[in-house]
Amino acid sequence: MLRFILNKLALILPTVIGITICAFVFVRILPGDPILAMAGEHGVTPERYALLREQFGYNLPIWEQYFRYVWAALQGDFGVSLSSKRPVLEQFLTLFPATFELTLFASIFSVILGVPAGMIAAIRRGSWVDQTLMGTALVGYSMPIFWWGLLLIIFFSGYLGWTPVSGRIALQFFLKPITGFMTIDSLLYGKFDAFVSALRHLVLPTIVLGTIPLAVIARQTRSAMLEVLGEDYVRTARAKGLSPNRVVGLHALRNALIPVVTTIGLQVGTLLAGAILTETIFSWPGIGKWMVDSIFKRDYVVVQSGLLIIALIVMAVNLLVDVLYAVINPRIRVAS
Repeated sequence: MLRFILNKLALILPTVIGITICAFVFVRILPGDPILAMAGEHGVTPERYALLREQFGYNLPIWEQYFRYVWAALQGDFGVSLSSKRPVLEQFLTLFPATFELTLFASIFSVILGVPAGMIAAIRRGSWVDQTLMGTALVGYSMPIFWWGLLLIIFFSGYLGWTPVSGRIALQFFLKPITGFMTIDSLLYGKFDAFVSALRHLVLPTIVLGTIPLAVIARQTRSAMLEVLGEDYVRTARAKGLSPNRVVGLHALRNALIPVVTTIGLQVGTLLAGAILTETIFSWPGIGKWMVDSIFKRDYVVVQSGLLIIALIVMAVNLLVDVLYAVINPRIRVAS
């Protein structure tokens, strides 16, 4: 297993290098000047402009700026925000719990509904149940996040008044962060009404963010189950007189889990990318909204380092998924 993990880490290294280059270049091609953006409407004198360029290293050759950026990142220094003057890593760690909580609920929502839907569609292959479930999954996958979010807000918040429009919790509650997770902190403070408010605020963002992963997981589960249900050992289990639930749950589902687990892991990137739009629509105070605001403020340090940190998190999750399905099926790590 150790050799398997080391091999995966060796494969990740070129990806990390590529991501640092992409993040660095992306920021450099954005329009505008970060020094002028930082100065704001008051402007800056030529002498002050030259001093700030030297202070932030923008006067150095582009290759030297890149290596200084990578070397600082390796030491855990992701720079200081041009707009808030706070360390980027500190801001990220403050806001990330909000994004993680939303992503976690969206993941649970997509897995709890997606896996059973795929299983039922595979078992009832060709029936109206299968066609309905897969047709719904296709519609969900094709739904633009911004349109889907606004539609739910208009109907459930505006017309029915069932759910809040924005934020993480009602304004009447003020909870000093303990874990950063609003649902957990409200319980730690013993405020059940605040916990209910936090859950109500999570409903619509969770549905919007989890719809596309749900559709992908459902279709992948159906495909994997159909392949497994045609195997000889499944037919043998049925011939032995085992109950359908035992055949599907014990023999078929376990072997179909490997591509499904891989798909779930790959959806982390989709969830984090979707969080940018979802958090903007629902004014959710997470890293997605923070990144969008930083782009408008021309805070290039935040954009550059935020992209890198998010990419590192996605790669870490994918590595964890690789290890997980190597545990599920030991033949994978032997082959690797």
